[in-house]
Amino acid sequence: QLQLVESGGGLVQSGGSLKLSCTDSGFSFDYYVMGWFRQAPGKDREEISCITRYDGITTYADSVKGRFTISRDNAKKTVYLQMNSLKPEDTATYYCAAKSAYAYRSDRCDGSGFTSWGRGTQVTVSS
Repeated sequence: QLQLVESGGGLVQSGGSLKLSCTDSGFSFDYYVMGWFRQAPGKDREEISCITRYDGITTYADSVKGRFTISRDNAKKTVYLQMNSLKPEDTATYYCAAKSAYAYRSDRCDGSGFTSWGRGTQVTVSS
């Protein structure tokens, strides 16, 4: 069972950096594809990054490509999102999410299938 908890959010000035962490307090982290999502007030939730478990493939939304980097440390049961060159439009609640990578051909970042979610951490970027 996954229990995902995000941390690392806060207030930062435009151009600054933050590093988000998502730690699983359960026992099944090794078997999951991990993703980061965000949702700003009045807007739809969007997937911003994803990392597979076994193939090590990463994906990024066009809005964050070149500025954000996703990584994972399976020994620490943690996925990270390093955010650089932050912009006011990055202001949102950031969520980590997971989906099973165990089934045949399931270790993919294809924009769907996430089943477990953290409660989110707020990121606010001031101008």
